[in-house]
Amino acid sequence: MDQSSKDNKKVDGNSKQEQLEAHRIQNTGNRMTTNEGLKVANNESTLKAGDRGPVLMQDFHFFQKQMHFDTERIPERVVHARGYGAHGEFELYKSMKKYTIAGFLQEPGTTTPVFARFSTVQGGKGSMDTARDVRGFAVKFYTEEGNYDILGLQFPIFVLFDAFKFVDSQHALKPEPHNDMPTASAAHDNFWDFVANNPESAHFVMWAMSDRAVPRSYRMMEGFAINTFRFVNEHGKATFVRFHWKPVLGVHSFLNEESLMIGGLDPDYHRRDLWDAIEKGAFPEYELGVQLIDEEDEFQFDFDVLDPTKIWPEELIPVEIVGKMTLNKNVDNFFAETEQVAFDVTNLLPGITFTDDPILQGRTFTYKITQQHRLGGSNYPDLPINRSICPFHNNQRDSFSRHRIDVDQVNYIRNSLAGNTPGPTPPEEGGYFDYPDRVEGYKVKASSESFKDFFSHARLFWNSMSTVEKQHIIEAFSFELAKVKNESVRQQVVDMFVNVDKDMATTIADNVGANPPVGEHVPVTSSSPAVSQANTPHYPNTLKIGVLIGNGFDGPEVRSAIETLQQHGVFIEFISEKLGYVTGTDGTKIKVDEIFVSTYNVLYDSLYVVGGRTDNQAIFDSNVTEFINGAYSRYKPIGVATTGQSYIHPSEGNNLAGVVFAASNPDFGRDFVTAIATRRFWDRR
Repeated sequence: MDQSSKDNKKVDGNSKQEQLEAHRIQNTGNRMTTNEGLKVANNESTLKAGDRGPVLMQDFHFFQKQMHFDTERIPERVVHARGYGAHGEFELYKSMKKYTIAGFLQEPGTTTPVFARFSTVQGGKGSMDTARDVRGFAVKFYTEEGNYDILGLQFPIFVLFDAFKFVDSQHALKPEPHNDMPTASAAHDNFWDFVANNPESAHFVMWAMSDRAVPRSYRMMEGFAINTFRFVNEHGKATFVRFHWKPVLGVHSFLNEESLMIGGLDPDYHRRDLWDAIEKGAFPEYELGVQLIDEEDEFQFDFDVLDPTKIWPEELIPVEIVGKMTLNKNVDNFFAETEQVAFDVTNLLPGITFTDDPILQGRTFTYKITQQHRLGGSNYPDLPINRSICPFHNNQRDSFSRHRIDVDQVNYIRNSLAGNTPGPTPPEEGGYFDYPDRVEGYKVKASSESFKDFFSHARLFWNSMSTVEKQHIIEAFSFELAKVKNESVRQQVVDMFVNVDKDMATTIADNVGANPPVGEHVPVTSSSPAVSQANTPHYPNTLKIGVLIGNGFDGPEVRSAIETLQQHGVFIEFISEKLGYVTGTDGTKIKVDEIFVSTYNVLYDSLYVVGGRTDNQAIFDSNVTEFINGAYSRYKPIGVATTGQSYIHPSEGNNLAGVVFAASNPDFGRDFVTAIATRRFWDRR
């Protein structure tokens, strides 16, 4: 079979999985060999001069085994080092032919294999998933025209508008160089000193201090390509475009204290959550949306459409949903796939091209340098996870880890020996072309004055927040600045953010020992309800419920409740004093998943309090009470079985909002599911 036909053959409708199948190796059940295929007789002892003597240099198998181990690690990414990924497919809902000739966006129903990677920015590979941080949301489309990458964040904007200062922003964000602390946190002097002295960061920092920075799950996290691109159609007409990934389950978050606690209890929380959901068949789904602006309308707004520190408000420029990505397969090998996947903003297709967005311009070369450094040379696109599903032909040769065996005599252009091939493809036949954008002006090291409105969109973001979200922003600022040792830096930050909201800045100043800021916030009254999580969809699907249970529970009642939860896609874990089984009054047996010492209330979205009898009733009751108090104080829904009522103690000081009782309630299951979908009861006392 030639390369072209092999690359385009599909299995189960996914051509990328067919291509990867050729590289999957099953070691289980096979004899051990060296890398060269020599069968090994002993894999436990080194070759010695006598059983207590020195190891001999001729033990080549030992040296091969040890040498490979010593070189297993490759340089981690400088940013986005900690990440997790999965395979899936993208299905087009609506043709974009009016705007672009990109092949995978032409015919509704077209499916394209994808690989998505989610990541944190600040911490290294060994840091925690749940840190307050900006997260990467990168998607590689394996299209019939080549690979196309959308590289985004869970914020729609960037911290700066000129790529020249990107290195400075990341140096300031990373652990301080003199002591390499803190890990996975921006709560230190250097970052906030940078913020205070670079006011264009204000809008980005508002997002970073909001609930958006502590997502409940990768599956409940929005993604944005942050930059402005161009669609170009068959007539050569260009349209500005921004890309959005909208999670079908809605956008949901932790409380700040939850993110910190979970980071210690389960630093792999987000990757485990993604893996488990896919394994259970609850495939994460994200709809792809586009915002479109005709080029002739470029200057019709009170912000510069090329400014990466500004949003395009959805109420002004609607998001048009065009398709859906479904992640339906976990990786077979983390290193070979997730760690070696190489994204690049220059992986484009005919009909999608750049604009003069200055951050986008700066990104056009940095990814290749990163991948060449990490993956050992220029041949990283030929690694299985990075390889396109369509054939590729060029005159590039050699370098480290060359897998291809190019059999041609000729490796240059122009030539007569190979009929001047491989040769270019005209644009009308599918060749990539650059949009003929008009360029004029003097060569200057400067930034456009149209970008230098630092606070209007930061104020718009504040105006868009609910009362609860605003309180969380104040708490996040207070937490971060309380970690800043330099009093001058704390004061500078407070003085800067008075431009966003005076009451907010004054409250923060009082919390962190700074003087009340002088000045007023910018006179912006507009808002964008789309950026508030108060307006996101709410579903019970895949939320995790902890069932606190012992022996002697009401079998029919509990079975009915559990069946209702399962019908609505809720994930359930049974928690008790010991592993094994608990038994109900009717003989119903339920397997225990966790014990109180192996889990914690903050790891669950809701609790179902069943109660019951155990060998050590006092300790059991104490643990149940601790779980309830933790969930109640964090506004989470709580379902209470008839046998669990004794754990709930109503008083004048609490209103039991979001607490659902089974006693005398024939609709308990339905009511509890509704409460679970609500997620938080902010009016609880």
